[in-house]
Amino acid sequence: MTTTETTGEANVEADRLGERLPALRSSLSPRVGAAWTRARAGRVAGLAPRGWNKFWRRIGLYMPKRLYARSLIIVIAPMILLQSVVAFVFMERHWQTVTQRLSQAVVRDIAAIIDMTETFPPGDGYADVIRIAQERLSLKIDILPPDPLPPAGPKPFFSILDEALSGEITRQINRPFWLDTVGNSNIIEIRIQLEGKVLRVFARRSQAYASNTHIFLVWMVGTSLVLLMIAIPFLRNQIRPILRLAEAAESFGKGRPMPQDFKPRGADEVRRAGRAFIQMRERIERQIDQRTAMLTGVSHDLRTILTRFKLQLALLGNRASTEALNRDIDDMQSMLEGYLAFARGEAAEDTGVFDLRESFEAFSKEARLRKRALTTAIAGPAEVHVRPNAFARLLSNVIGNSLRYATEVSVKANHTRGSLTVIVDDNGPGVPADKREDVFRPFFRLDAARNQDEGGTGLGLAIARDIARSHGGDIALEDSPMGGLRAVIRVPA
Repeated sequence: MTTTETTGEANVEADRLGERLPALRSSLSPRVGAAWTRARAGRVAGLAPRGWNKFWRRIGLYMPKRLYARSLIIVIAPMILLQSVVAFVFMERHWQTVTQRLSQAVVRDIAAIIDMTETFPPGDGYADVIRIAQERLSLKIDILPPDPLPPAGPKPFFSILDEALSGEITRQINRPFWLDTVGNSNIIEIRIQLEGKVLRVFARRSQAYASNTHIFLVWMVGTSLVLLMIAIPFLRNQIRPILRLAEAAESFGKGRPMPQDFKPRGADEVRRAGRAFIQMRERIERQIDQRTAMLTGVSHDLRTILTRFKLQLALLGNRASTEALNRDIDDMQSMLEGYLAFARGEAAEDTGVFDLRESFEAFSKEARLRKRALTTAIAGPAEVHVRPNAFARLLSNVIGNSLRYATEVSVKANHTRGSLTVIVDDNGPGVPADKREDVFRPFFRLDAARNQDEGGTGLGLAIARDIARSHGGDIALEDSPMGGLRAVIRVPA
């Protein structure tokens, strides 16, 4: 095939493709347009819930957090909204309509007086017109010289009467006028410019204004206050059992005994939650008692076997060969005590008063025996309400580790209202940041930083954290400004 033939075939194919492009474009454009529309709608639909959730989260920042306050809002907010709507409708419809009709009647009487003064001769100074206006229409009128009308005074901020009277005078009389509804609260003064004279009219405010409307508002607000006085104590009585249940659960979380006067009260759902909590606590306490009894039996059997080992070694008589075995047995016994203490915990102990000052003095004596430098400080009351034996073990494990591996130790206790923070700093080898959670695992050891020949079971920090959490607190490890490790103990107290 020659080059010319190849070029010709290519041109033919290009022409065919050009003829098919419009049809292809027309077939694809609706599909592409529909796909674009769907994608855009999906993006908008995805943004709408996101914006709505953001709006409600922002509203939630300013909402009260307590159930009692939220319940009051649930009661008060619809009541205020309903009364606002009713008051607005009443003001807009009833009050304004009545005032409009009263003003219309007063202006109609004034227009009749104007017709009388312009139709009949003045006679003896319009005496008959003045008498008829006062006796029949309850209006006091005067015919004044044709002086200019007084300048317009300031209008009140909210006055339906001014708007209604001004509109009716303009519509029915359509002459220059001056209006004063601010001066004497019970009298309305109206001056109308006539030909060669000025008509001054004094009318009672009640003739042109629905003045008894406040009674409706007083009744509405009064009944609302009565309803609130009933609703607030009722809500408080309904929420009190929930608060009592929360206090009992919090006491259980801190390892304290249940309040003696606690029992399920309130609505049926709250009673069911209270009974479920009591059953759960009883099951947990029963399980702890069973575990403690089992471990007590196991510890007794194992101690018996270790005692037999010691007796058999004593009967062998070869002191040189039995010293190493006795040390191994002592290590086994200390490890056994540590394992049992960790598994048994201190949950059965009742809360009491623990004196931090006495405990720190005991640690100071221990530091002097170990030739360590220990400084202590207490901010706030020295007596705290915890489980004394368990908390003493917690401090012993944490401070004892620092005294074992560091030469300088600082212990600071800050006892504020309802919270105790104990900070233990040392200049020891510390713990790597990526291992600070691992050291709380049972039997975990840091061989690089701790010498395994020093003994121990690897349960000290695990027991300490278990005790802290049983009190409702926790322990965290951080870098110490002294160059070693900082242990921060936080417990409610």
